[in-house]
Amino acid sequence: QVQLVESGGGLVQPGGSLRLSCAASGRFVSINSMGWYRQAPGKERELVSSITRDGNTYYADSVKGRFTISRDNSKNTVYLQMNSLQPEDTAVYYCYCNAARTVWGQGTQVTVSS
Repeated sequence: QVQLVESGGGLVQPGGSLRLSCAASGRFVSINSMGWYRQAPGKERELVSSITRDGNTYYADSVKGRFTISRDNSKNTVYLQMNSLQPEDTAVYYCYCNAARTVWGQGTQVTVSS
């Protein structure tokens, strides 16, 4: 069974930066893709970014050029560097990974406000 632990959310001013981390632990053979979804109040959960084990990445149009996803396979950890944050980035960010099945983190709040 895989568990995901997220860290790095918080309150930041517009234009600021945050770095999210998500570490997988437990029993698994390998993890395929990892990534981040977000859900803002009153909105559906949306895919923000993902990365395969080989390093292929995907970004939502709304975050291209501002967010960077990376992954350390030796630590089973995925990171999301978020720069030039805007109020519309405010949401709960959920990490996920695809091992034998899709596993979700508990979510971490990101609030962008002056």
